[in-house]
Amino acid sequence: MNRLKLALLSGIAALALAAAVPQAEAQINIQIGVEPVCPYGYFNYAPYSCAPFGYYGPQWFTSGVFVGAGQWFHGSAGFYGYVNRDYDPHYGYRGPLPKHGEHADWGRHQGWEKHFRGNERRVEQWHDNGNHNGEYKEHGNPHENGNGNGNGKGKEHKEDHGNGHGHD
Repeated sequence: MNRLKLALLSGIAALALAAAVPQAEAQINIQIGVEPVCPYGYFNYAPYSCAPFGYYGPQWFTSGVFVGAGQWFHGSAGFYGYVNRDYDPHYGYRGPLPKHGEHADWGRHQGWEKHFRGNERRVEQWHDNGNHNGEYKEHGNPHENGNGNGNGKGKEHKEDHGNGHGHD
């Protein structure tokens, strides 16, 4: 009988101690760091290597400045642009990549926007906090007008770059 009382009192004491310990709340804090500084943009996946010239199309640049990709995207709402996957290491590219901190040499690439040939359309979209978790999201384009250019002007617009190709 004494053993039963001792076991019962030990169990009650253990429960009382467990209830007295404050419960810690789980908290996750993810720091994405600063946007990579690359001459012709960066890939939207870790380790965010610099993309070579020719990967991103002209839609991705405003006055020679990259509009960002993934969690650092800072372009306009409803944005889409073309990339050339032939320059993506995930699709077999093994050529040189620029280093972080290098500067673009746009003078060497005069007229490139007229000859760019994209082979994949990418959509970027702001979320509440601007964070895309390093992924391209296909949310659809609310400005899409059915002919693929999303400019709202229809097929008569002569300067359409919506198919990823420059003027021929």
